[in-house]
Amino acid sequence: EMAQAALGAAGLHLDELNKLRVLDPEAAQQTAQLREECRAFLDKIVEFQKIVGSLIELVDQLAKAAESEKMKAIGARNLLKSIAKQREAQEQQLQALIAEKKMQLERYRVEYETLCKIEADQNEFIDQFIFQK
Repeated sequence: EMAQAALGAAGLHLDELNKLRVLDPEAAQQTAQLREECRAFLDKIVEFQKIVGSLIELVDQLAKAAESEKMKAIGARNLLKSIAKQREAQEQQLQALIAEKKMQLERYRVEYETLCKIEADQNEFIDQFIFQK
């Protein structure tokens, strides 16, 4: 006990295996415990970084997928607009064609009425010619 006190005064200590140490066994034990806690903390930090990294990667993938879907939607909307414009142009062409055919029908109707009148006049002339004989 006196030897330990003398050693302690000189800053030397005996551990549980009676080895001579510069550091107090309790301080050495606390230092080792702190080292283990630091190691565990670092492991947790590394694990956290991995989780955050994979989360960032996932968010990036989702952002790319969302951008891709947005572009598809814009493309589909533009396609629909162009189809609608084509249909509108087609409809205008058909309306013009209908108007043209109606005018043609009116001309034929007038021509037909005129021909019917001429035929009636000619028949009347023929009848008069025959009765004169």
